[in-house]
Amino acid sequence: MKNNITIIISCAGMGTRLGIGTTKALVDVAGKPLIIHQLEQLKDYDDIRVVVGYQAERVIDVVKNYRNDITFAFNYDYKTTGTAASFSKGLIGAREYSVAFDGDLLVNPKDLKCLLEYEGEVIGGCNPTTDNPVLMSIENGCVVRFSRDFGQLEWTGLAKMKTERLTPGNQHVYMMLEPLMPIKVMKIQTKEIDTQNDYEKAVKWVLNGFSE
Repeated sequence: MKNNITIIISCAGMGTRLGIGTTKALVDVAGKPLIIHQLEQLKDYDDIRVVVGYQAERVIDVVKNYRNDITFAFNYDYKTTGTAASFSKGLIGAREYSVAFDGDLLVNPKDLKCLLEYEGEVIGGCNPTTDNPVLMSIENGCVVRFSRDFGQLEWTGLAKMKTERLTPGNQHVYMMLEPLMPIKVMKIQTKEIDTQNDYEKAVKWVLNGFSE
């Protein structure tokens, strides 16, 4: 077990853009809920915190049926706050490093392993693929700026940071990271599920062994 890392999966949101009436953490991807795909990749970690809000009881039941040592935190303001609020709920009493992991994100298993085992702080970035992405400007292998207008890589929502350096927020996780830049970047392969089109692409990607 990796005993200096706390992993915080934020899945409190309603997933309204996907339009299926369920939180994205529970959407079926190739035969199992998205959050189970995530937990399967995190079997070597013993401090995992799942932040719930919308359909909290359903998420808790699914997670507990798979693994009974997960800690749950609640974002009761999920309708009016962003991922930073959920991530911040999970930071209380966290270990040396805290990992932000969005509940709608699928990551290539090898890439996720590399990021989690990286010695130090690191942000995951990917080639820009989504509509209206948050982009990252990269200099000397580090993220130096977030922007909606320009940047070489897209912010994935995945980051490993020193817990003591993080100040809780209510909007977006990347806004919590902005005062801490520059931060090392690692290019990773991911699929984020926001829309029906995203979902269909993600299912194909998983069935193809997390490869295009």
